[in-house]
Amino acid sequence: MKRSKETDRMDPRYKISNREALMGIGLAILNFIWWYGFAYGFGGKPVKEYDYILGLPAWFFYSCIVGFIVFSIAVYIMVKFFFSDVPFEKESGKGGKQ
Repeated sequence: MKRSKETDRMDPRYKISNREALMGIGLAILNFIWWYGFAYGFGGKPVKEYDYILGLPAWFFYSCIVGFIVFSIAVYIMVKFFFSDVPFEKESGKGGKQ
């Protein structure tokens, strides 16, 4: 069966999936900004002037270790509270599935 573009636009699954995709892209951009800011903000000075946390340079600790933890928690929260289950099958008007 051929589907029309109008049918696709009216299907609420597309609106949900587009919103969730944009949220995921936004989180990825924020992750990159976090990483870049700490890596080049703290890592832009000579090596002899680095501060160390747990034996790691501060820029690496904050950009990679803390960033991983923060964004792992952010992904969990986003999936748990903002994402929803969307069925793959489209239900027909007769109560059955096509």
